[in-house]
Amino acid sequence: MTANELAGRVQDGETELFAEIYELFAQKIYAFIFYKTFHRETAEDLTSQTFIRALEKIQLFKPRKGSFNSWIYAIARNSVIDFYRSKKDSKNIDDVFDLASDDDLAAEFAAKNEFAEIRAALRQISPRQREIILLRIWEGLKFREIAEVLEKSEAAVKMDFARGIKSLQKEVIVALVLFPLTFS
Repeated sequence: MTANELAGRVQDGETELFAEIYELFAQKIYAFIFYKTFHRETAEDLTSQTFIRALEKIQLFKPRKGSFNSWIYAIARNSVIDFYRSKKDSKNIDDVFDLASDDDLAAEFAAKNEFAEIRAALRQISPRQREIILLRIWEGLKFREIAEVLEKSEAAVKMDFARGIKSLQKEVIVALVLFPLTFS
């Protein structure tokens, strides 16, 4: 059963099926939020909030307007934005990827050096390009879905993706990791 079909059945009152939706998306949503916060506990909390909001607002999901995949990522993205707004930090919300974490990244990642190089390379591109690349490559969303999440045209998303990848090609390590995946 597809996520759209599951969501439709949950809307029809079979709320126990929301557990299947959770199983389908929990790891992906957690990873997406973690890449935005770089803090394990925050990512766990925001992931939980995302699914609570999704269940509370499941009746607002309209399959004809887009996929459930896009809808749940939009909720996750808004959860991250709300989190940073509530911190009353002077950081730009679009730059949350760049915020330092209180956690020791070495404990979170065995390959700290490679991760640091990828993160440094991703800082060289705009926040929107970075978000599009994360959604496309790490989360596997289609351009149409990314456009729905970001409320941009598909053409604008493709253009930002292409420009971001072109900028990243200057970074040899990241280009080797990212570029072969972009056309698969």
